[in-house]
Amino acid sequence: PHKQYQCVAMDESGIRKRKESQNGSTDLTKDNKEVVKAVALQKDVGLLSGICLIVGTMIGSGIFISPKSVLLYSGAVGPCLLIWTACGVLSTLGALCYAELGTMITKSGGEYPYFMEAFGSIVAYLYSWTTIMVLKPSSFAIITLSFAEYASTPFYPGCSPPLIVTKCLAAAAILIITSINCLSVKLASYVQNFFTAAKLIIILVIVGAGIVLLAQGKTENFSNAFDGTATSFGAIGLAFYNGLWAYDGWNQLNFITEELKDPFRDLPLAIVIGIPLVTVCYVLVNVAYFTVMTTTELLLSPAVAVTFGDRVLYPASWIVPLFVVFSTFGSANGSCFTAGRLVYASGREGHMVKILSYINVKRYTPAPALIFNGVLAIFYIIPADINTLINYFSFAQWFFYGLAALALIVMRFTRKDLDRPVKIPVVLAGIMVLVSCYLVLAPIIDQPELEYLYCTIFIFSGLILYYPFVYRKVNWGRKIMRPITMHLQLLMDVAPPEKTE
Repeated sequence: PHKQYQCVAMDESGIRKRKESQNGSTDLTKDNKEVVKAVALQKDVGLLSGICLIVGTMIGSGIFISPKSVLLYSGAVGPCLLIWTACGVLSTLGALCYAELGTMITKSGGEYPYFMEAFGSIVAYLYSWTTIMVLKPSSFAIITLSFAEYASTPFYPGCSPPLIVTKCLAAAAILIITSINCLSVKLASYVQNFFTAAKLIIILVIVGAGIVLLAQGKTENFSNAFDGTATSFGAIGLAFYNGLWAYDGWNQLNFITEELKDPFRDLPLAIVIGIPLVTVCYVLVNVAYFTVMTTTELLLSPAVAVTFGDRVLYPASWIVPLFVVFSTFGSANGSCFTAGRLVYASGREGHMVKILSYINVKRYTPAPALIFNGVLAIFYIIPADINTLINYFSFAQWFFYGLAALALIVMRFTRKDLDRPVKIPVVLAGIMVLVSCYLVLAPIIDQPELEYLYCTIFIFSGLILYYPFVYRKVNWGRKIMRPITMHLQLLMDVAPPEKTE
């Protein structure tokens, strides 16, 4: 049956090529060969789109919602601004490690190929298992939920919108974004660029208003900026968590390395331009918030940016929620765009069901992977609380960031032969490892909760599936999957990616 199934797949591609050659045969020119693109992900993403992907995914809803949690845990204005700056520096350090890794191993899929090279297939498998099953879909769900909250608030003045409304809106957003990404890579990156421009506009508006207010002398909140600073080891860790949550997404470009037009130039450049840009925006936006609100008011406000808009831009205060909606939508789009690539990469290595690595033959998008991610995200919308998700999410996420920095150090010794267009001092990677150890351990030591244990158990539960299906490659698993794969192939019009040299 294996041969026959191979034939079906081959036959489909044969028919497709014949059709295309018939369509192209009106002008029997010699570049008829060029008409038929290989069924693989096309290199469609340039430098601008790369920067927009980083900036657009980093600036989600975090800066408009989570300033209060950073302030809550740090305790005062001064340390709050310092923590925002420090988070930016940390993200830049992390991203520089990723720039070296990404130019050294130019494969899509984020940390996944680096773990394959450095630690072998089990670590890479556990990473892809955790990220595909939990991290990516839940972050997609969190972003769309905050999108829905902002989008529905204006229709319920004076009270919070009912849960069912926000959840339905979030599900609708997930469906729309997944469809956009399945239709075309170019369309998705245009959407990304547009929404990134929208976020930068609203940030400029808020910062501009803040500068005007500072010039008018509204500085009383900055006078004793360090009163009441938190001193506990864990509280500062939690403040960093929430700050870094707003910065999360600095590794997005590594997920689509194979689709960059010129990865050796664009990957490091986009990182060096994008992340400092976001850091500057974040710190200035926080300064603007503090010109208008005291710490207590900021902590009480349900949505800080909207309160800011009401106080400062009064007749036109509706622009803030509108642009925050744009911002979260764009961020969700970026998250979906890259998540599909990871599922695709691990399906290609045989760590996930093969069908997930297939590519649509007309649109050259990894449709099955994107749809899978969207469906999981909709499941994550159904249970309620977002914040619990964020905390356990960061715990696993930083564990993997630390591992990636460790991978860089390990490969300096084990893979000396690899060409490294970008080389960073090993010290930076060492700092990253230490910081991520702190971020993973501090909250657990400070307030041990069972959830962290569940999280760890879940990560290792991937091994139960790894042993029979990936390591032993049992026969009955294939027998069940073959007809399913075939039907899905015909339904979604997808084919296995062809090797492009």
